[in-house]
Amino acid sequence: MQRSGTPPAPGGTRPGPRGRRLWLRAGAAALALQVASQFAFLRGALAAGSVAKGVHRLQGDVRVNGQPAVEGMVVKGGDTITTGPRSELLFVSGKDAFLVRANSRVEVQDTAGALLATGLRIVSGAVLSVFTPGEPKSIRTPTSTIGIRGTAVYIEAEESRTYACVCYGEADLASSFDPSARETVRTRHHEQPRYIMGSGALQMLMTAPVVNHTDAELTMLENLVGRWPPFSPWPGASRPRQGY
Repeated sequence: MQRSGTPPAPGGTRPGPRGRRLWLRAGAAALALQVASQFAFLRGALAAGSVAKGVHRLQGDVRVNGQPAVEGMVVKGGDTITTGPRSELLFVSGKDAFLVRANSRVEVQDTAGALLATGLRIVSGAVLSVFTPGEPKSIRTPTSTIGIRGTAVYIEAEESRTYACVCYGEADLASSFDPSARETVRTRHHEQPRYIMGSGALQMLMTAPVVNHTDAELTMLENLVGRWPPFSPWPGASRPRQGY
């Protein structure tokens, strides 16, 4: 049985160490060229204004203001998004991108009808978001207010607590019930997830593990708006800026 790994050379024999190195280098070069081409296309599309805005992908029962969502629908300020079991929504607003998971209720914050959201109110459920550097936004949940400063963040919102992972960048975390319970988190790669607890908790801000979101999802979201996450090894990856 042929083992997986380096393919046999012509004639059925396996290449020696030098041949394997050349094969690996060729594969890496081809992948790098493919990724660079994809990045150039995304940058060009964004500059031309042709990156799709609004609903990019959905599955299951997804509704905007109570009406079934469809691909291409623009999500505006004042809109309310709901997702049912085994459902999700991927949408773009300006240069921000969002993945709304199943069983969520999310309100888009801004003047009703505005095309660029100033943030989200996550009433329940989970959302993975990537935000434009240098454009402050906010996320509100039943237990927290999170000030975004050009950040990727994953949120799970419940009545009793909020899970917040600042995947990279900077954000201000604050309790809705105790004004003194606040923290500024600066990360490069998921270093400081937090629970922000509800009323009556003995400790409002607590350390948490990294759960339920992936680097692949972050890369997908950033690519939708013409960027790469800062942990990406590819040229052109955006790096976290300090002090914004």
